[in-house]
Amino acid sequence: MAVNTKIALVTGSSRGLGKNMAIAIAKKGIDVIITYNSKKEEADEVVKEIENLGQKAASLQLNVAESNTFDSFLENISLTLKNTFKTDKFDFLVNNAGIGIHNSFVGTTEAEFDQLTNIHFKGPFFLTQKALSIMNDGGGIINISSGLARFSFPGYAAYASMKGAIETLTKYQAKELGERQIRANVVAPGAIETDFGGGAVRDNEELNKTIAGVTALGRVGLPDDIGGVVAFLCTEDARWVNAQRIEVSGGMYL
Repeated sequence: MAVNTKIALVTGSSRGLGKNMAIAIAKKGIDVIITYNSKKEEADEVVKEIENLGQKAASLQLNVAESNTFDSFLENISLTLKNTFKTDKFDFLVNNAGIGIHNSFVGTTEAEFDQLTNIHFKGPFFLTQKALSIMNDGGGIINISSGLARFSFPGYAAYASMKGAIETLTKYQAKELGERQIRANVVAPGAIETDFGGGAVRDNEELNKTIAGVTALGRVGLPDDIGGVVAFLCTEDARWVNAQRIEVSGGMYL
């Protein structure tokens, strides 16, 4: 086992896109810490899958909506780094955890707005800020956005606004953390067949057809279309990619 194995922390990675990212990262020879909100058994299965690939892995509980828990979470990360990975710092942070709330601009409630803000903007903002103390110089931040920050699809005004905020934040992170050689980039998936947002894209045949029809490559995205792009950003091949928004949508709404 190489002494210099890198370590990535992927939030919300017990299922869906996050799981796919974590496994794709492990296939690059990088160890992975995954987080889950409530699905501990699913997280443990992902850990086993990563270990079967020959990499070290661990899972920890995290609700990114509760920023008051971040200090204790990072203490747990430090213990895990020491006990499982025999080190004191990690290299890559993938801010993936999220939920989808579908509601019109007019219908969005303040409670929904606050929930989306806490999960998609405040959470990643302060988790990243606090994690910097245990991140290695020369590592990277990958913030997960959405194609909805570029094109509009009715019902996602609040969600997409948070993703727009994350995209702006990413540029500031790249600029201000450059002195530590920490890169910051955005990966913005298009519509993907997962259980996200109640699984509408996967399960609603009419919606699936509609999205395929406005996508240059003629189909809806799959989780396997996304993970490898995030994994690439955790490799030396991506060392000169910084402050970029990489949309992975098959060419939606061109």
